[in-house]
Amino acid sequence: MARIKKGDTVVVLSGKDKGKTGKVLKVWPEEARALVERINLVKHFERRSQQNQAGGIVEREGALALSKLALLCPKCRKPSRIGWRLSADGGKQRICRRCQEIVN
Repeated sequence: MARIKKGDTVVVLSGKDKGKTGKVLKVWPEEARALVERINLVKHFERRSQQNQAGGIVEREGALALSKLALLCPKCRKPSRIGWRLSADGGKQRICRRCQEIVN
């Protein structure tokens, strides 16, 4: 189960972009991968088409393994693991393991 969701701000823990932060654009939980804004940029060679007359080389984000990402807690502003807590109405809420605050 992916503990990181679309829209979360994450920190890269390892690799060429270690220490950088970005917003999660898309998550593939079954593959344990995520796409993070402006992280893991790769060069993609685009063919000329009706929509893209120029074609050429463009940079786009590549997918990263979820194990290389940690959620940046909005309260303590540190990378942290994510836990779960049952709310009063019976639903589950994500919490920061460092400061025990609820993460949206």
